[in-house]
Amino acid sequence: MKDFVKAMLAVICGFIVLRLLGLLLMLFFMGSALIGGSSTSIPKDAVLDINMSEFIVSEQSQDTSMPDLSSLSSGAMTPQIGLRDAVQAIRRAASDASIRFIFLRPDGATAGTADLEELRIALSEFRTSGKPVLAYTENTGNGSYYLASVADQVLMGSQHGSTYQLIGLSGRMIFLKDVLEKLGVNYQLIRHGKYKSAGEMFIRNSASPENREQNARMISSIWDTFGAHMASSRDFTKDELDLWIDGLAFNMPEDFLEKGLVDSLVDHEALIQKLCTLAQVDDPDKLHLVSLADYISASVSAFPSRSNVAVIYADGEIIDGWDTKEISGDRFVSEIDKVRKDKSVKAVVLRVNSPGGSVSASVKIRRALDLLQQEKPLVASYGNYAASGGYWISNGCQKIYSDATCLTGSIGVFSMIPEFSEVTKKIGVNVETVGSHRHSDMYSLMRPFDSEELKYMQASVEDIYESFVNLVATSRDKDPEYIDSIAQGRVWTGADALEIGLVDEIGTLEDAISYAAALADMHSSDEYGVVAYPRPLTFMEQILESMGQSTTPSVLLEGTPFEAMGREMENVKAAENGTVFARLPYSIDIK
Repeated sequence: MKDFVKAMLAVICGFIVLRLLGLLLMLFFMGSALIGGSSTSIPKDAVLDINMSEFIVSEQSQDTSMPDLSSLSSGAMTPQIGLRDAVQAIRRAASDASIRFIFLRPDGATAGTADLEELRIALSEFRTSGKPVLAYTENTGNGSYYLASVADQVLMGSQHGSTYQLIGLSGRMIFLKDVLEKLGVNYQLIRHGKYKSAGEMFIRNSASPENREQNARMISSIWDTFGAHMASSRDFTKDELDLWIDGLAFNMPEDFLEKGLVDSLVDHEALIQKLCTLAQVDDPDKLHLVSLADYISASVSAFPSRSNVAVIYADGEIIDGWDTKEISGDRFVSEIDKVRKDKSVKAVVLRVNSPGGSVSASVKIRRALDLLQQEKPLVASYGNYAASGGYWISNGCQKIYSDATCLTGSIGVFSMIPEFSEVTKKIGVNVETVGSHRHSDMYSLMRPFDSEELKYMQASVEDIYESFVNLVATSRDKDPEYIDSIAQGRVWTGADALEIGLVDEIGTLEDAISYAAALADMHSSDEYGVVAYPRPLTFMEQILESMGQSTTPSVLLEGTPFEAMGREMENVKAAENGTVFARLPYSIDIK
């Protein structure tokens, strides 16, 4: 009995100690935030320093009063800055007398192609104010030069040893059929749409002709946008740029200078001197660089508006249930209802950055949006992705704006169920199933589907595909036969989607907000505010959520060439009960 009491006391003491340590850690972070989190003052004659390696571009800014908990485990504290916050800061800087120019450091950007596109547009508009943009790059790649090329002057590091390359975009697809056959794992893919390649990595050892065709076109279309923008900003044509890249012309800093992609090569001292000259200061100590995060913090206005445009951020995968990180059906419907009932909201923009997901959750969300649109103007804005379920929920909006490099469409559905009967035989495990009916064990994962079960699953997929096509045809005022011809699960870029009628205009989130406001008879930005739904998580909410996180395949494989495979494994786990999905294939990463 004494030993039991001692053990219990030890457990209780250990629990108390752990709670105290957790409390102390929390107080430490809160104290740090209070000490360093006061509003930043912007000195006169400041330079807005946009160092893309210092933050992650996301749909919404995180609570910056505390470090990003998801990055603490790796020792990093990289803030997430919302795309609109970044764009608005650049716009404010154009008319801010305290900002002389923008110093752009594009290397190491963590952003999607559409994010880079919108940032580049904002920087181009900034230049019309008469203030210059000075870009500096020393580890140059496709995305960093695309962003840098908008500047009045592009400087490049002169030191050898850094990476100076411009080789074009590529996509990577991984196929696991051969290794899965060796293991005895059999994946059963039921789909409609010859381009619907989600799941191909598990059932093929190479890309289908249709999958290769659509991916080749997507990459080509994105490069058309990138290359055209680069060429229009510099003294060469896109055709010349393509010839240079095919000939591997860019390998050293001198190569970029010779072809006119940069204006000069500089070392660190020359760069500082250039900054001082533009800032009109004679001493580097008088050079005031203000980071984008600090400038955003200093520019935040806390005054509410009586008339607002609400931006509903549909950011993430569409899933069933209630979740704070993804687009969960129940939670998202609740947020849409809040917007509908908010009398201060006069118009709404649905900002979509989603590859899709659950059909049932997509149907719920679409119904809630249709109800919202009966009362208020509703406009869509497409970011990096607005595909499959992401297109399902949004194609009924009054107008669809898309970035040119967005991936959209993917009008198709699929279901995929693995079975492990050969695996169990190989490892000497015998499984027997007892059921009440002939097909009651069809989702046991211990045997393949028979012909009747395959027909059963295919009928469900066909029914949902037909509903999807008819929904789009009605919303876009097209014949179902035409929608079917451009559907079949095919993914399109925003630029191509405009030509075939899946979107209405190439434009930014700001364009969509302005149009939505005009629909509500608010024609000046002074007449309305912009409010975000769902609101970003507070630091305390991030703590509570992080406590419940588990290590997933996508987390374990993040940053490796197999990252896409980790995401697919999670999708397969979610589909084990025969769920039908409308989701963009995760099998390609564009670099």
